[in-house]
Amino acid sequence: MNYLPASDRYDNKIPYNRCGRSGLKLPAISLGLWHNFGGVDVMENGRAMLRYAFDHGVTHFDLANNYGPPPGSAEENFGVIMKKDFMPYRDELIISTKAGYLMWDGPYGEWGSRKYVLSSLDQSLKRMDLDYVDIFYSHRFDPETPLEETMGALDYAVRSGKALYAGISNYPKEATKEASRILKELGTPCLIHQAKYSMFERWVEDGLTDTLEEEGIGLIAFSPLAQGLLTDRYLHGIPEDSRAAKSWGFLQKDAVEPALEKVRKLNQLAEQRGQSLAQMAIAWLLRDPRTTSVLIGSSSVKQLQNNLSALKNLSFSESELNQIEKILK
Repeated sequence: MNYLPASDRYDNKIPYNRCGRSGLKLPAISLGLWHNFGGVDVMENGRAMLRYAFDHGVTHFDLANNYGPPPGSAEENFGVIMKKDFMPYRDELIISTKAGYLMWDGPYGEWGSRKYVLSSLDQSLKRMDLDYVDIFYSHRFDPETPLEETMGALDYAVRSGKALYAGISNYPKEATKEASRILKELGTPCLIHQAKYSMFERWVEDGLTDTLEEEGIGLIAFSPLAQGLLTDRYLHGIPEDSRAAKSWGFLQKDAVEPALEKVRKLNQLAEQRGQSLAQMAIAWLLRDPRTTSVLIGSSSVKQLQNNLSALKNLSFSESELNQIEKILK
């Protein structure tokens, strides 16, 4: 049966925030396909999450060339789902992808050269069977390639019609400012910066958010739940089937154990607010008007539903914010 999205999907289900000083608005919560949408995952589960998200006003789906595993498979799966369900609604969607991390052998398979960036974009469009993406990112700063070259590639991607907007991700403050200057001179202003940001990862507050505001660039925060640490998953220690119990991945046991006391105190405050810890962590990021959107991952429709419910309580009292700071210090 053909998918028909909810007719009330725009009826005050989600706020849309202006991205920097651009004309584009993004949903306060966007769905990332970093995990759980790859070739090792169940496609119908990912399909159900994408449908649920769109039914509830989430119009932004975020990908990258290396998402999977294996790399590229998230884009391939998304392309299949896009064709089956979402192609009639393409103009209602913001679809983003990125280039920067290792994708193929040899000297041209990663980083920020014009050769790699534009070849990667062509491959991404082919995998997703799309004519264009809405946002195309340089996924990481390349210290060995002139910024003029990398930003020139983003500018060309927009001018060629293969992307509508240019963005950067994981760029330090000074490189962000220089990238913005170059793109403005080229006539393709930087739309957005995607940065790792959570209660436990606050490097962006050391000048980057101020730079983004000055330059008119939006901020979209990824890993808002610190790879699951800012959820109820670890309140009673490290479960055997959790990410932190594995010997690989970004969340390791030695990072979890010292944070558990803070996690429990934050959870108590969230309960007082009538929220889960995950919901409070998402709302906390959105407290700053410079945060355009929070990029969440999800492994199930139930988890997605819980995270979207963060939008039911986005306000914090001064006392609550002070308590959070005290806990985090």
